[in-house]
Amino acid sequence: MPKQKTHRASAKRFKKTASGQLKRGHAYTSHRFHGKTKKQRRQLSKPGMVSNSDMRRIRQMLSQVR
Repeated sequence: MPKQKTHRASAKRFKKTASGQLKRGHAYTSHRFHGKTKKQRRQLSKPGMVSNSDMRRIRQMLSQVR
């Protein structure tokens, strides 16, 4: 059976934390900031965490990433 390859698009989008959780960026951060409040912009710039319901699926895609 061949080795499972890492999903490269996922590897570029998610990082593993020291506690084993997955860090992700927020959506809606590329343009059109004039329609967003300062608070929204500030909170969107910080990383978010992957929800528990998505964790298994994403971990499988990242199975080869250390």
